[in-house]
Amino acid sequence: MPININEVLKSQLNKRDDTGVLRYLKLTDDSWIDFNSNDYLGLSKVQEIFSAGNQFQDNGAGGSRLLSGNKHYHEAVEAYMADYFRAEATLLYNSGYMANLGVLSSVPQRGDTVILDELSHMCIKEGVRLSRANYYNFKHSNLMDLQAKLKKARGNKFIVVESVYSMDGDMAPLQEIAALAKQENAALIVDEAHSTGLHGDFGSGLCCHLGIEDQVFARIYTFGKAVGAHGAAIAGSELLKRYLINYSRQFIYTTALPYHSVISIQNALNYRKSHPELWEKLQANITLFKSLLQVGIPSLKSDHAIQGVILGSSEKAKAFSAYLNKQRFDIRPIVSPTVPKGSERVRICLHAFNSEKEITLLCQHINSYFQ
Repeated sequence: MPININEVLKSQLNKRDDTGVLRYLKLTDDSWIDFNSNDYLGLSKVQEIFSAGNQFQDNGAGGSRLLSGNKHYHEAVEAYMADYFRAEATLLYNSGYMANLGVLSSVPQRGDTVILDELSHMCIKEGVRLSRANYYNFKHSNLMDLQAKLKKARGNKFIVVESVYSMDGDMAPLQEIAALAKQENAALIVDEAHSTGLHGDFGSGLCCHLGIEDQVFARIYTFGKAVGAHGAAIAGSELLKRYLINYSRQFIYTTALPYHSVISIQNALNYRKSHPELWEKLQANITLFKSLLQVGIPSLKSDHAIQGVILGSSEKAKAFSAYLNKQRFDIRPIVSPTVPKGSERVRICLHAFNSEKEITLLCQHINSYFQ
């Protein structure tokens, strides 16, 4: 008897609905106060960054960069980014998701071992699975567990971490991990998605801020968050770049980024470089938020723009989010399986453009809810 695929799909959706984790699209109401987006510095709202991208150019949309899509502006921006991120070379990708898939699915080989933090983003986990290498998760930022897993590794060894974790806002102990990678002869790969544009000179990332960029095999920079643009880049050696051009399917078989996306990346990085006050204002807002939140509220232990309140269940996270939405704050619940069951939360993203009044009002409502 043939399978009724529609019934299968409906059944799977019903399971999610029954457990309170069904996802759906929700329009953003621009009249609400933004404590939701990853646009930490507000660069996506700066008109001068994107105005040059509206000028007509040959956008290279006729194919991948290996066919008709490689243009002078791609190579110029890659050279610019190599200098910006203190790397020998960089390679553009269409998104951070594709960049992580690109390096992790092609560099580790069958028989190698990848050891990744258990809280790594899904694109990291999927990239590792595509590689067909052996892999282990190590306990979040736990150096002893990482070392124990390294002892079990076979073949070439890779350690994969994020500089800042997207749901908890905490930073990986990168200096200690880099030292351990050197000791165990492992290649270190760092996803800099949530430190790009923030940490380091002009937002060059946490690895550069700590001065360990030369100890990292590959760094993945994402431009859809604090940089306010689109796309991503892998920073590393010239050898790695040539290898990815030849073996990364996510690069080979993708239509090239258009001119307006590419030039917007450079404009945004230049803008960030000349406006250090944006980072200073964001840090001040983080300090203000943490100081106004009442002691005892189960909040994240984060010094990043990513903040949050742990509710412990999907129902409670959704109820708290709905309460804040009624006050016209754009804040969303984060539920399992995006975060581990029992750690459901509302995720609060602070921005350089949030006013003291907005942050004060938000904290007053949070404090009131928990009284």
